[in-house]
Amino acid sequence: MTAHEQQFLDNPLGTKTTLEDVIDAFDFLDDWEDRYAYIIDLGKQLPAFPDDERVEDNYVHGCQSQVWLIHHHDQDSDKLLLLIDSDAMIVRGLAAIILVALNAKTPRELLAVDIDELFEQLDLFRHISPTRGNGLRAMVGKIRDIAAAEVA
Repeated sequence: MTAHEQQFLDNPLGTKTTLEDVIDAFDFLDDWEDRYAYIIDLGKQLPAFPDDERVEDNYVHGCQSQVWLIHHHDQDSDKLLLLIDSDAMIVRGLAAIILVALNAKTPRELLAVDIDELFEQLDLFRHISPTRGNGLRAMVGKIRDIAAAEVA
């Protein structure tokens, strides 16, 4: 197993940390300062991103911050394993929420997730800047493109 493959497997987001965990935390935390702190803490769970993968092909355009995304399609399980990194702490946390919702799913399962409903349930777009919202959509769009290519 390569070091890159191990990094994909070490990602707890979407496996050990579940969507239910995030939704429960948002329900428990009353104000947005606490929710922002939680989002930043989630971002700290992102595994190390390989420096040699910080290249143009893996760069997510449309984000205010620098964001990179790589994936591995595990043929045995048919699951897409995702890694995301950013230079901004809040974006790392938003990326973690995306990974909780979409990581370690088959391409078809991933494409069936209504991510907009999740963002609405968490009320994210009302509490992040429009440019951060665009970046969130750009990350999700790139992941959905990857999944669609695997299905085709």
